[in-house]
Amino acid sequence: QVQLVESGGGSVQPGGSLRLSCVASGIMFRIYNMDWYRQAPGKQRELVAQIGSNGATVYGDSVKGRFTISRDNAKNTVYLQMNNLNPEDTAVYYCNVHSTPYWGQGTQVTVSS
Repeated sequence: QVQLVESGGGSVQPGGSLRLSCVASGIMFRIYNMDWYRQAPGKQRELVAQIGSNGATVYGDSVKGRFTISRDNAKNTVYLQMNNLNPEDTAVYYCNVHSTPYWGQGTQVTVSS
């Protein structure tokens, strides 16, 4: 069985930071590209970042320079370091095995004063 377990969400003030983690099981993690998506209320689900099996990264325009995706294949884990958060980053964040129906349940990130 494939399972993705997320952690690290929470509520922070503007300018703050959070680090999200997603631990995968049931797949040969090292061979897959991994994605982070987010969805805010009333908005379309948006690709935040992607990391390839080779470590290459892609970021959405709205998070470039602020967020960093990384992976630790020994731990079957993908991370999203989020810095200088603003209220527009408020959303549910999901990890995904790229091009598969395998998703985490999502973790809420709320940025407010």
